[in-house]
Amino acid sequence: MAHPEIPKSQTGGKVVDITTMSTLRRGAKLNLETHTTSDAPFNSFAKQHEPTCLPNTRVDLLQNVYTWADGRDERCIFWLSGLVGTGKSTIARTATRRYFDQKRLGASFFFSRGGGDVGHAGKFATSIALQLASSIPSLDRHMCDALIARRDIASQSLRDQWQQLVLHPLSKLSQNGTQSSHILVVDALDECDNDDDILTIIHLFAEARSVRLRVFLTSRPDIPVRYGFGQMTNDRHQDFMLYNVSPEIIDNDIFIFFEYKLKLTREKNCLDTCWPGKQIVKQLVHNANGLFIWAATVCRFIDEGRSFAPDRLSKILRADPVDDSSDGFTSGDSAADNNDDSAVAPEQHLDEFYITVLRNSVQKYKKPERKKWRKLLGTTMGAVAVLSSRLSTQSLSRLLDTKPNVMDQTLNDLHAILEVPEDPTDPLRLHYPSFRDFLLNKKRYEDLHLGITEKQAHENLTINCVRLMRDSLKQDILDVDRLGAL
Repeated sequence: MAHPEIPKSQTGGKVVDITTMSTLRRGAKLNLETHTTSDAPFNSFAKQHEPTCLPNTRVDLLQNVYTWADGRDERCIFWLSGLVGTGKSTIARTATRRYFDQKRLGASFFFSRGGGDVGHAGKFATSIALQLASSIPSLDRHMCDALIARRDIASQSLRDQWQQLVLHPLSKLSQNGTQSSHILVVDALDECDNDDDILTIIHLFAEARSVRLRVFLTSRPDIPVRYGFGQMTNDRHQDFMLYNVSPEIIDNDIFIFFEYKLKLTREKNCLDTCWPGKQIVKQLVHNANGLFIWAATVCRFIDEGRSFAPDRLSKILRADPVDDSSDGFTSGDSAADNNDDSAVAPEQHLDEFYITVLRNSVQKYKKPERKKWRKLLGTTMGAVAVLSSRLSTQSLSRLLDTKPNVMDQTLNDLHAILEVPEDPTDPLRLHYPSFRDFLLNKKRYEDLHLGITEKQAHENLTINCVRLMRDSLKQDILDVDRLGAL
Protein backbone atom coordinates (compact mmCIF):
# COMPACT_ATOMS: atom_id res chain seq x y z
CA MET A 1 0.00 0.00 0.00
CA ALA A 2 1.46 3.33 -1.08
CA HIS A 3 1.86 6.07 1.53
CA PRO A 4 0.56 9.53 0.62
CA GLU A 5 3.32 11.94 -0.29
CA ILE A 6 4.03 14.58 2.34
CA PRO A 7 3.61 18.11 0.92
CA LYS A 8 6.93 19.85 0.37
CA SER A 9 8.11 23.44 0.44
CA GLN A 10 11.43 24.94 -0.55
CA THR A 11 13.49 27.55 1.29
CA GLY A 12 17.10 28.54 1.05
CA GLY A 13 17.73 25.86 -1.57
CA LYS A 14 16.45 23.10 0.74
CA VAL A 15 13.24 21.10 0.38
CA VAL A 16 11.31 20.65 3.65
CA ASP A 17 7.86 19.32 4.47
CA ILE A 18 5.01 21.77 5.13
CA THR A 19 4.77 20.94 8.84
CA THR A 20 8.44 21.71 9.38
CA MET A 21 8.14 24.88 7.32
CA SER A 22 5.19 26.05 9.39
CA THR A 23 7.20 25.49 12.57
CA LEU A 24 10.16 27.40 11.13
CA ARG A 25 7.93 30.32 10.21
CA ARG A 26 6.35 30.51 13.65
CA GLY A 27 9.79 30.46 15.25
CA ALA A 28 11.11 33.14 12.91
CA LYS A 29 8.16 35.40 13.65
CA LEU A 30 8.49 34.94 17.40
CA ASN A 31 12.15 35.84 17.11
CA LEU A 32 11.28 38.98 15.12
CA GLU A 33 8.87 40.11 17.84
CA THR A 34 11.81 40.44 20.24
CA HIS A 35 13.29 43.06 17.88
CA THR A 36 10.17 45.26 17.65
CA THR A 37 8.57 47.86 19.90
CA SER A 38 4.96 47.70 21.02
CA ASP A 39 4.91 51.48 21.53
CA ALA A 40 5.23 52.23 17.81
CA PRO A 41 1.58 51.85 16.59
CA PHE A 42 -0.84 54.77 16.85
CA ASN A 43 -3.18 52.71 19.04
CA SER A 44 -0.60 51.25 21.42
CA PHE A 45 -1.58 51.06 25.07
CA ALA A 46 0.73 53.97 25.89
CA LYS A 47 -1.07 56.19 23.34
CA GLN A 48 -4.66 55.16 24.06
CA HIS A 49 -5.64 58.55 25.49
CA GLU A 50 -4.06 60.65 22.75
CA PRO A 51 -6.70 62.79 20.96
CA THR A 52 -7.92 62.84 17.38
CA CYS A 53 -9.38 65.84 15.57
CA LEU A 54 -12.79 66.99 16.77
CA PRO A 55 -15.68 66.91 14.26
CA ASN A 56 -15.76 69.92 11.93
CA THR A 57 -12.09 70.72 12.50
CA ARG A 58 -9.20 70.31 10.04
CA VAL A 59 -11.84 69.48 7.43
CA ASP A 60 -10.08 70.66 4.24
CA LEU A 61 -6.67 69.39 5.32
CA LEU A 62 -7.94 65.91 6.18
CA GLN A 63 -9.83 65.78 2.91
CA ASN A 64 -6.58 66.50 1.07
CA VAL A 65 -4.94 63.57 2.85
CA TYR A 66 -7.87 61.24 2.15
CA THR A 67 -8.03 62.23 -1.52
CA TRP A 68 -4.34 61.43 -1.92
CA ALA A 69 -4.56 58.15 0.01
CA ASP A 70 -7.71 56.94 -1.77
CA GLY A 71 -6.66 58.04 -5.25
CA ARG A 72 -4.12 56.83 -7.76
CA ASP A 73 -1.71 59.76 -7.51
CA GLU A 74 1.72 58.48 -8.52
CA ARG A 75 3.25 60.41 -5.65
CA CYS A 76 3.60 57.69 -3.01
CA ILE A 77 4.53 60.02 -0.11
CA PHE A 78 2.42 62.73 1.52
CA TRP A 79 4.62 64.93 3.72
CA LEU A 80 2.74 67.06 6.27
CA SER A 81 5.10 69.68 7.67
CA GLY A 82 4.48 72.12 10.49
CA LEU A 83 6.11 73.91 13.40
CA VAL A 84 5.98 72.61 16.95
CA GLY A 85 2.49 72.59 18.46
CA THR A 86 0.52 72.97 15.24
CA GLY A 87 -1.34 69.67 15.57
CA LYS A 88 0.58 67.33 13.26
CA SER A 89 0.33 64.28 15.51
CA THR A 90 -3.39 64.76 16.10
CA ILE A 91 -3.95 64.91 12.35
CA ALA A 92 -1.81 61.80 11.92
CA ARG A 93 -3.82 59.90 14.56
CA THR A 94 -7.09 60.94 12.91
CA ALA A 95 -6.02 59.71 9.47
CA THR A 96 -4.51 56.54 10.91
CA ARG A 97 -7.71 55.70 12.80
CA ARG A 98 -9.75 56.14 9.62
CA TYR A 99 -7.67 53.67 7.63
CA PHE A 100 -7.37 51.26 10.55
CA ASP A 101 -11.17 51.13 10.77
CA GLN A 102 -11.34 50.62 6.99
CA LYS A 103 -8.80 47.77 7.27
CA ARG A 104 -6.46 49.60 4.88
CA LEU A 105 -3.81 50.56 7.41
CA GLY A 106 -0.65 48.60 6.81
CA ALA A 107 1.40 49.93 9.75
CA SER A 108 2.17 53.01 11.81
CA PHE A 109 5.22 54.23 13.68
CA PHE A 110 4.91 57.28 15.93
CA PHE A 111 8.36 58.57 16.86
CA SER A 112 8.84 60.32 20.20
CA ARG A 113 12.08 61.97 21.25
CA GLY A 114 13.29 60.43 24.50
CA GLY A 115 10.62 57.73 24.27
CA GLY A 116 12.95 54.72 24.39
CA ASP A 117 12.59 52.45 21.37
CA VAL A 118 10.38 54.99 19.55
CA GLY A 119 13.08 57.64 19.89
CA HIS A 120 15.41 55.96 17.40
CA ALA A 121 15.26 53.85 14.22
CA GLY A 122 16.79 50.68 15.65
CA LYS A 123 13.44 48.86 15.64
CA PHE A 124 11.74 50.83 12.89
CA ALA A 125 11.85 48.38 9.95
CA THR A 126 11.22 45.31 12.07
CA SER A 127 8.19 46.92 13.78
CA ILE A 128 6.77 48.02 10.43
CA ALA A 129 7.30 44.53 8.97
CA LEU A 130 5.54 42.79 11.86
CA GLN A 131 2.55 45.15 11.65
CA LEU A 132 2.31 44.70 7.88
CA ALA A 133 2.29 40.93 8.27
CA SER A 134 -0.51 41.23 10.82
CA SER A 135 -2.53 43.65 8.69
CA ILE A 136 -2.05 41.71 5.43
CA PRO A 137 -2.43 37.96 6.18
CA SER A 138 -1.14 36.92 2.75
CA LEU A 139 2.10 38.79 3.47
CA ASP A 140 2.91 36.80 6.61
CA ARG A 141 4.32 33.79 4.75
CA HIS A 142 6.63 35.88 2.54
CA MET A 143 7.98 37.86 5.48
CA CYS A 144 8.64 34.69 7.50
CA ASP A 145 10.45 33.14 4.55
CA ALA A 146 12.70 36.21 4.44
CA LEU A 147 13.41 35.80 8.15
CA ILE A 148 14.30 32.14 7.69
CA ALA A 149 16.62 32.94 4.78
CA ARG A 150 18.35 35.76 6.74
CA ARG A 151 18.21 34.84 10.42
CA ASP A 152 20.48 37.75 11.38
CA ILE A 153 18.46 40.36 9.51
CA ALA A 154 17.41 42.19 12.71
CA SER A 155 21.04 43.08 13.37
CA GLN A 156 21.74 44.33 9.86
CA SER A 157 21.48 47.83 8.41
CA LEU A 158 18.22 49.73 8.24
CA ARG A 159 18.31 49.58 4.44
CA ASP A 160 18.82 45.80 4.37
CA GLN A 161 16.05 45.27 6.92
CA TRP A 162 13.67 47.37 4.84
CA GLN A 163 14.58 45.62 1.61
CA GLN A 164 14.32 42.09 3.00
CA LEU A 165 11.40 42.43 5.42
CA VAL A 166 9.20 45.04 3.73
CA LEU A 167 9.89 45.63 0.04
CA HIS A 168 10.64 42.08 -1.11
CA PRO A 169 7.62 40.47 0.63
CA LEU A 170 5.33 43.24 -0.63
CA SER A 171 6.69 42.87 -4.16
CA LYS A 172 5.56 39.24 -4.19
CA LEU A 173 2.03 40.35 -3.38
CA SER A 174 2.19 42.85 -6.24
CA GLN A 175 3.27 40.07 -8.60
CA ASN A 176 0.23 38.09 -7.48
CA GLY A 177 -2.06 40.86 -8.65
CA THR A 178 -3.00 42.61 -5.42
CA GLN A 179 -4.34 46.02 -6.48
CA SER A 180 -5.27 48.01 -3.36
CA SER A 181 -2.64 50.21 -1.73
CA HIS A 182 -1.94 49.98 1.98
CA ILE A 183 -1.27 53.05 4.12
CA LEU A 184 1.87 53.47 6.22
CA VAL A 185 1.78 56.37 8.70
CA VAL A 186 5.00 57.71 10.23
CA ASP A 187 4.57 60.56 12.69
CA ALA A 188 7.22 62.99 13.97
CA LEU A 189 10.12 61.65 11.91
CA ASP A 190 12.16 64.67 13.06
CA GLU A 191 12.13 63.17 16.59
CA CYS A 192 14.26 60.24 15.47
CA ASP A 193 17.57 60.76 17.26
CA ASN A 194 19.90 60.29 14.27
CA ASP A 195 19.94 62.59 11.25
CA ASP A 196 21.50 59.93 9.02
CA ASP A 197 18.69 57.51 9.89
CA ILE A 198 16.13 60.19 9.01
CA LEU A 199 17.70 60.59 5.57
CA THR A 200 17.82 56.83 5.07
CA ILE A 201 14.17 56.40 5.96
CA ILE A 202 13.10 59.11 3.51
CA HIS A 203 15.15 57.51 0.74
CA LEU A 204 13.61 54.10 1.49
CA PHE A 205 10.11 55.55 1.29
CA ALA A 206 10.82 56.69 -2.26
CA GLU A 207 10.72 53.02 -3.28
CA ALA A 208 7.21 52.49 -1.88
CA ARG A 209 5.50 53.20 -5.20
CA SER A 210 6.74 49.92 -6.68
CA VAL A 211 4.87 47.89 -4.04
CA ARG A 212 1.64 49.91 -3.78
CA LEU A 213 2.46 51.33 -0.36
CA ARG A 214 1.43 54.91 0.37
CA VAL A 215 3.35 56.74 3.10
CA PHE A 216 1.77 59.53 5.15
CA LEU A 217 4.61 61.30 6.96
CA THR A 218 4.59 64.19 9.45
CA SER A 219 7.51 66.18 10.80
CA ARG A 220 8.80 69.61 11.61
CA PRO A 221 10.51 71.27 8.64
CA ASP A 222 13.94 70.47 10.09
CA ILE A 223 17.05 70.43 7.91
CA PRO A 224 17.53 66.62 7.66
CA VAL A 225 13.93 66.10 6.52
CA ARG A 226 14.01 69.00 4.06
CA TYR A 227 17.35 67.81 2.71
CA GLY A 228 16.01 64.28 2.26
CA PHE A 229 13.03 65.44 0.23
CA GLY A 230 15.22 67.90 -1.64
CA GLN A 231 17.18 64.95 -3.04
CA MET A 232 13.98 63.29 -4.24
CA THR A 233 12.19 64.04 -7.50
CA ASN A 234 8.85 65.87 -7.16
CA ASP A 235 6.95 63.00 -8.75
CA ARG A 236 7.59 60.92 -5.62
CA HIS A 237 6.05 63.13 -2.93
CA GLN A 238 3.26 65.60 -2.22
CA ASP A 239 3.92 68.28 0.39
CA PHE A 240 1.55 70.23 2.61
CA MET A 241 2.88 72.97 4.88
CA LEU A 242 0.62 73.77 7.83
CA TYR A 243 1.74 77.37 7.90
CA ASN A 244 -0.04 77.80 4.55
CA VAL A 245 -3.42 77.16 6.17
CA SER A 246 -5.46 80.34 6.62
CA PRO A 247 -5.13 81.75 10.18
CA GLU A 248 -8.92 82.22 10.22
CA ILE A 249 -9.44 78.48 9.65
CA ILE A 250 -6.93 77.58 12.35
CA ASP A 251 -8.48 80.00 14.84
CA ASN A 252 -11.94 78.60 14.14
CA ASP A 253 -10.69 75.05 14.80
CA ILE A 254 -9.03 76.15 18.04
CA PHE A 255 -12.23 77.97 19.07
CA ILE A 256 -14.21 74.72 18.60
CA PHE A 257 -11.58 72.87 20.61
CA PHE A 258 -11.67 75.35 23.52
CA GLU A 259 -15.47 75.35 23.63
CA TYR A 260 -15.59 71.55 23.69
CA LYS A 261 -12.92 71.09 26.37
CA LEU A 262 -14.08 73.89 28.66
CA LYS A 263 -17.67 72.65 28.42
CA LEU A 264 -16.49 69.29 29.76
CA THR A 265 -14.69 71.07 32.62
CA ARG A 266 -17.79 73.16 33.36
CA GLU A 267 -20.13 70.17 33.46
CA LYS A 268 -17.75 67.97 35.42
CA ASN A 269 -17.27 70.56 38.17
CA CYS A 270 -20.81 72.07 38.21
CA LEU A 271 -19.56 75.53 37.26
CA ASP A 272 -21.78 78.40 36.19
CA THR A 273 -23.64 77.60 32.96
CA CYS A 274 -22.28 80.71 31.23
CA TRP A 275 -18.63 79.98 32.15
CA PRO A 276 -16.26 80.92 30.61
CA GLY A 277 -18.16 82.88 27.92
CA LYS A 278 -17.43 83.44 24.23
CA GLN A 279 -15.30 86.53 24.78
CA ILE A 280 -12.98 84.65 27.11
CA VAL A 281 -12.74 81.81 24.60
CA LYS A 282 -11.91 84.31 21.87
CA GLN A 283 -9.15 85.75 24.05
CA LEU A 284 -7.75 82.26 24.61
CA VAL A 285 -7.83 81.65 20.84
CA HIS A 286 -5.95 84.91 20.32
CA ASN A 287 -3.34 83.91 22.92
CA ALA A 288 -2.93 80.46 21.35
CA ASN A 289 -1.62 82.19 18.21
CA GLY A 290 -2.29 79.13 16.07
CA LEU A 291 -0.75 76.60 18.48
CA PHE A 292 -2.97 73.60 19.18
CA ILE A 293 -0.42 72.37 21.69
CA TRP A 294 -0.92 75.58 23.69
CA ALA A 295 -4.69 75.15 23.61
CA ALA A 296 -4.52 71.49 24.65
CA THR A 297 -2.05 72.14 27.48
CA VAL A 298 -4.03 75.12 28.79
CA CYS A 299 -7.24 73.07 28.84
CA ARG A 300 -5.54 70.29 30.76
CA PHE A 301 -4.10 72.79 33.26
CA ILE A 302 -7.49 74.43 33.80
CA ASP A 303 -9.35 71.11 34.08
CA GLU A 304 -7.00 69.81 36.76
CA GLY A 305 -7.95 72.80 38.91
CA ARG A 306 -11.42 71.21 39.32
CA SER A 307 -13.51 73.60 41.42
CA PHE A 308 -10.73 76.16 41.08
CA ALA A 309 -10.75 75.95 37.29
CA PRO A 310 -11.95 79.59 37.00
CA ASP A 311 -8.96 80.69 39.10
CA ARG A 312 -6.59 78.78 36.85
CA LEU A 313 -8.21 80.33 33.79
CA SER A 314 -7.68 83.79 35.28
CA LYS A 315 -4.06 82.91 35.97
CA ILE A 316 -3.58 81.96 32.32
CA LEU A 317 -5.19 85.14 31.06
CA ARG A 318 -3.08 87.29 33.38
CA ALA A 319 0.10 85.15 33.23
CA ASP A 320 1.19 86.98 36.38
CA PRO A 321 4.81 86.44 37.41
CA VAL A 322 5.75 85.67 40.99
CA ASP A 323 7.02 88.76 42.74
CA ASP A 324 10.05 87.04 44.13
CA SER A 325 13.07 88.88 42.89
CA SER A 326 14.88 88.20 46.14
CA ASP A 327 15.33 84.52 45.29
CA GLY A 328 15.51 84.34 41.58
CA PHE A 329 12.08 85.43 40.30
CA THR A 330 11.46 88.77 38.72
CA SER A 331 8.34 90.85 38.56
CA GLY A 332 9.52 92.87 35.64
CA ASP A 333 10.01 92.29 31.96
CA SER A 334 9.53 88.53 31.67
CA ALA A 335 8.19 86.89 28.53
CA ALA A 336 5.03 86.01 30.41
CA ASP A 337 4.08 89.69 30.71
CA ASN A 338 3.86 90.16 26.94
CA ASN A 339 0.97 87.88 26.04
CA ASP A 340 -1.03 90.76 24.60
CA ASP A 341 1.58 91.45 21.95
CA SER A 342 0.31 90.01 18.66
CA ALA A 343 3.84 90.07 17.27
CA VAL A 344 5.08 87.52 19.83
CA ALA A 345 6.34 84.36 18.12
CA PRO A 346 4.21 81.21 18.54
CA GLU A 347 7.03 79.47 20.42
CA GLN A 348 7.04 82.28 22.99
CA HIS A 349 3.32 81.84 23.62
CA LEU A 350 4.02 78.20 24.44
CA ASP A 351 6.92 79.23 26.66
CA GLU A 352 4.63 81.59 28.55
CA PHE A 353 2.35 78.71 29.42
CA TYR A 354 5.18 76.43 30.52
CA ILE A 355 6.51 79.25 32.70
CA THR A 356 3.05 79.75 34.22
CA VAL A 357 2.80 76.05 35.13
CA LEU A 358 6.26 76.05 36.71
CA ARG A 359 5.53 79.24 38.62
CA ASN A 360 2.29 77.73 39.88
CA SER A 361 4.34 74.88 41.34
CA VAL A 362 6.61 77.29 43.23
CA GLN A 363 4.43 80.20 44.31
CA LYS A 364 2.48 78.20 46.94
CA TYR A 365 5.63 78.19 49.08
CA LYS A 366 6.95 81.07 51.12
CA LYS A 367 10.10 82.84 49.99
CA PRO A 368 12.57 80.95 52.25
CA GLU A 369 11.22 77.64 50.93
CA ARG A 370 11.17 78.55 47.25
CA LYS A 371 14.92 78.29 46.77
CA LYS A 372 14.94 74.68 48.02
CA TRP A 373 11.86 73.82 45.99
CA ARG A 374 13.26 75.40 42.84
CA LYS A 375 16.45 73.30 43.20
CA LEU A 376 14.43 70.10 43.67
CA LEU A 377 12.20 70.97 40.71
CA GLY A 378 15.22 71.75 38.51
CA THR A 379 16.99 68.49 39.40
CA THR A 380 13.87 66.42 38.75
CA MET A 381 12.93 68.11 35.48
CA GLY A 382 16.54 68.02 34.30
CA ALA A 383 16.59 64.25 34.77
CA VAL A 384 13.29 63.81 32.93
CA ALA A 385 14.62 65.93 30.06
CA VAL A 386 17.88 64.06 29.42
CA LEU A 387 16.99 60.43 30.23
CA SER A 388 17.10 58.33 27.07
CA SER A 389 14.40 55.98 28.41
CA ARG A 390 11.40 56.88 30.53
CA LEU A 391 11.46 55.97 34.22
CA SER A 392 8.65 55.49 36.71
CA THR A 393 8.24 57.83 39.67
CA GLN A 394 9.41 54.99 41.88
CA SER A 395 12.62 54.49 39.89
CA LEU A 396 13.22 58.22 39.47
CA SER A 397 12.91 58.91 43.19
CA ARG A 398 15.39 56.12 43.91
CA LEU A 399 17.79 57.32 41.24
CA LEU A 400 17.71 60.92 42.51
CA ASP A 401 17.78 59.82 46.16
CA THR A 402 14.48 61.56 46.82
CA LYS A 403 11.75 60.27 49.12
CA PRO A 404 8.73 58.94 47.14
CA ASN A 405 6.32 61.38 48.80
CA VAL A 406 8.61 64.31 47.95
CA MET A 407 8.80 63.14 44.33
CA ASP A 408 5.00 62.94 44.23
CA GLN A 409 4.74 66.48 45.60
CA THR A 410 7.28 67.72 43.05
CA LEU A 411 5.28 66.33 40.14
CA ASN A 412 1.84 67.07 41.55
CA ASP A 413 1.45 70.49 39.93
CA LEU A 414 3.01 69.45 36.61
CA HIS A 415 0.28 67.15 35.29
CA ALA A 416 -0.58 69.67 32.59
CA ILE A 417 2.76 69.02 30.91
CA LEU A 418 3.76 65.64 32.34
CA GLU A 419 1.76 62.41 32.39
CA VAL A 420 2.15 60.99 35.91
CA PRO A 421 0.54 57.52 36.15
CA GLU A 422 -1.32 56.52 39.30
CA ASP A 423 0.78 53.37 39.46
CA PRO A 424 4.24 54.47 40.67
CA THR A 425 5.83 51.63 38.69
CA ASP A 426 4.53 52.92 35.33
CA PRO A 427 6.83 55.28 33.38
CA LEU A 428 6.46 59.05 33.37
CA ARG A 429 5.86 60.67 29.99
CA LEU A 430 6.05 64.24 28.73
CA HIS A 431 2.79 65.18 27.03
CA TYR A 432 4.77 67.15 24.46
CA PRO A 433 8.44 66.69 23.48
CA SER A 434 8.69 70.46 23.02
CA PHE A 435 8.79 70.82 26.82
CA ARG A 436 12.14 69.01 26.76
CA ASP A 437 13.47 71.60 24.29
CA PHE A 438 12.13 74.33 26.56
CA LEU A 439 13.82 72.91 29.67
CA LEU A 440 17.20 72.58 28.02
CA ASN A 441 17.25 76.17 26.74
CA LYS A 442 17.73 78.45 29.76
CA LYS A 443 17.19 81.58 27.66
CA ARG A 444 13.51 80.62 27.35
CA TYR A 445 12.91 80.88 31.12
CA GLU A 446 15.74 83.01 32.49
CA ASP A 447 13.63 84.62 35.20
CA LEU A 448 12.77 81.26 36.80
CA HIS A 449 16.40 80.35 37.56
CA LEU A 450 15.72 76.64 37.87
CA GLY A 451 19.36 75.86 37.20
CA ILE A 452 18.71 73.32 34.45
CA THR A 453 21.42 72.82 31.86
CA GLU A 454 21.97 69.69 29.82
CA LYS A 455 25.53 69.38 31.10
CA GLN A 456 24.47 69.74 34.73
CA ALA A 457 21.58 67.31 34.30
CA HIS A 458 23.94 64.65 32.87
CA GLU A 459 26.43 65.28 35.68
CA ASN A 460 23.69 64.85 38.29
CA LEU A 461 22.56 61.59 36.70
CA THR A 462 26.14 60.29 36.54
CA ILE A 463 26.77 61.09 40.21
CA ASN A 464 23.51 59.48 41.26
CA CYS A 465 24.09 56.38 39.12
CA VAL A 466 27.49 55.87 40.75
CA ARG A 467 25.95 56.38 44.20
CA LEU A 468 23.16 53.91 43.46
CA MET A 469 25.60 51.26 42.23
CA ARG A 470 27.87 51.82 45.21
CA ASP A 471 24.99 51.38 47.65
CA SER A 472 23.23 48.52 45.86
CA LEU A 473 25.83 46.31 44.18
CA LYS A 474 27.47 43.56 46.18
CA GLN A 475 29.19 40.27 45.62
CA ASP A 476 26.77 37.45 44.81
CA ILE A 477 23.86 39.92 44.55
CA LEU A 478 21.43 37.10 43.65
CA ASP A 479 22.48 34.98 46.67
CA VAL A 480 23.45 32.12 44.37
CA ASP A 481 25.59 30.51 47.07
CA ARG A 482 22.69 30.49 49.51
CA LEU A 483 20.37 29.01 46.89
CA GLY A 484 22.92 26.34 46.07
CA ALA A 485 23.10 25.39 49.72
CA LEU A 486 19.44 24.45 49.56
